[in-house]
Amino acid sequence: MKVILIRHGKTYGNAQGRLIGVTDEGLSDEGTEEIRSRKYPKADIVFSSPLKRCVETAGLIYNKPPDIIIEGLREMNFGIFENKTHEELKEEPCYIKWLETNCESDVPKGETKKEFTERCVTAFKRALEGRDCDTAAFVVHGGTVMAVLSALTGQDFYSFLLKNGQGYECEYDSGKISVIRKLE
Repeated sequence: MKVILIRHGKTYGNAQGRLIGVTDEGLSDEGTEEIRSRKYPKADIVFSSPLKRCVETAGLIYNKPPDIIIEGLREMNFGIFENKTHEELKEEPCYIKWLETNCESDVPKGETKKEFTERCVTAFKRALEGRDCDTAAFVVHGGTVMAVLSALTGQDFYSFLLKNGQGYECEYDSGKISVIRKLE
């Protein structure tokens, strides 16, 4: 099955460099225009994170609301780092430790990268179980894409970093995924 993984369009928080995880903000005007200006592959079924930015992006790309909203595809809960910039956090000892450990250490009042990845991969696999379609699209978050692709390919988490509106076209078979191309 072909799988399209798309990062949502830009939000105001993204434009300011904020860690936007559980904050439920919609697309900025710039984000809306960027999504409208791009071409995306067609899909037989569209899955989305429940957060506004993903639901809005899916609607713009596919001219309809997502077919299925999946709670487990939400972005990482950044806990006390949520909705803050690097500049605002750079003196915070637990933030410094988090960065020094490649974001593997605990996030106070949030999720670890391991917990986040397990949640996303489980939700992704369940979404595709028993599906009889040629192409499924997932309009989700950058972290969600990185978690799914790194876990299912065995490659580095950060090798799948995306800008807003970008994505990957992949082939998914028997729990394994391979990237066909990046959607710029």
